[in-house]
Amino acid sequence: MNKLITLLTENPSAAHAGNLLLRVPVGLIFAAHGAQKLFGWFGGYGLTATAGWLESIGIAPGLAFALLAGGAEFFGGLLLLLGLLTRPAALALAVTMVVAIFSVHIQNGFFMSNNGYEFALALLAATLALAVSGAGKLALDSMFNKKSF
Repeated sequence: MNKLITLLTENPSAAHAGNLLLRVPVGLIFAAHGAQKLFGWFGGYGLTATAGWLESIGIAPGLAFALLAGGAEFFGGLLLLLGLLTRPAALALAVTMVVAIFSVHIQNGFFMSNNGYEFALALLAATLALAVSGAGKLALDSMFNKKSF
């Protein structure tokens, strides 16, 4: 274990690989969930039904908030995948998860099996980590950063 810790702390490319390993699955998860809300893909309900559901739980206007949540998730997820505008995308996704936790999941307790906030909390932690650490060198952000040339 000590060798692994030494490798990660003394090898900058390994740390950047960690950013990539976090960005890609989190980006995929968010893009897929956003596509469910916006387009009805992957078994989702689409924009109209998502808007109706949001209104039914007291989040109005439903269409505006469905567009905000779905757009943040879909486009934010794509940006994380690319490592482009990673910090702002991660912050938008973190805010989306805070809203989801407190408006939908908190009353169901912690565990996901009861529609609790467990999964949303994990995504919140991942997006906050990316907002703090950025995309890493294996990303478009790094390519466009003049300091890296």
